[in-house]
Amino acid sequence: MKIAWGNSQEAVQIDCLRAALAEVVLTFLFVFAGVGAAMAAGKMVGGAGIAGLTAVAIAHTLVVAVMISAGLHISGGHLNPAVTLGLLVGGHVTVIRSIVYVIAQLLGSSLACLLLRYLTGGLATPVHTLVAGMDAGQGLIMEVVLTFSLLFTVYATIVDPKKTITPGIGPLLVGLVVGANILAGGPFSGASMNPARSFGPALVSWDWTDHWIYWVGPLVGGALAGLVYDGLFIVNSHALLPREDENY
Repeated sequence: MKIAWGNSQEAVQIDCLRAALAEVVLTFLFVFAGVGAAMAAGKMVGGAGIAGLTAVAIAHTLVVAVMISAGLHISGGHLNPAVTLGLLVGGHVTVIRSIVYVIAQLLGSSLACLLLRYLTGGLATPVHTLVAGMDAGQGLIMEVVLTFSLLFTVYATIVDPKKTITPGIGPLLVGLVVGANILAGGPFSGASMNPARSFGPALVSWDWTDHWIYWVGPLVGGALAGLVYDGLFIVNSHALLPREDENY
């Protein structure tokens, strides 16, 4: 674990404030599209079945990829407290900045859901809850695993200095794993992977059923992925990568 605390003045420095504002905007746009797609699916196809699930997965895939790309050079394009924590434990963001980011993400999510509620004439915002038959332990493990895969992908395709993918494609790959996870976990836990994504709808609807799961699960999964990838797979050296024709 390589936690960097930062200093007391960091939160009021221009670059941190600019990054925090970016996180508000990016998370707002992400949640507006993601929750909006879920509301639209519920209105048009009843919200049930593979059509609605696929529509929501595709919407999240696209908006996550675009918003990360848009914010990568400003704030890192976190959009998600679990991503912020996962990067914190690897020493890629300070504690002070992490706190500022999480506040910004929750604000952006809340504003997006409030606006959606207004624009749709009071239509209910879908809240993440466990399906009937899934207990808290199962839901928690589901969110841990899904978020672990998300953060593992973030590290492998964006953070790792020795990644071998085409520059700029990392955000798309992260978006794709979010979409895949929604297809896999959406019918069970809702596949949040993001406390901010769950917070806005819960706040606007004032429905906190199972809400703690969507904090604990993603934060544990994100932190574990950060510890595993940064501790085991990131090589901080200048050694040349092996050639493709060499034997391993």
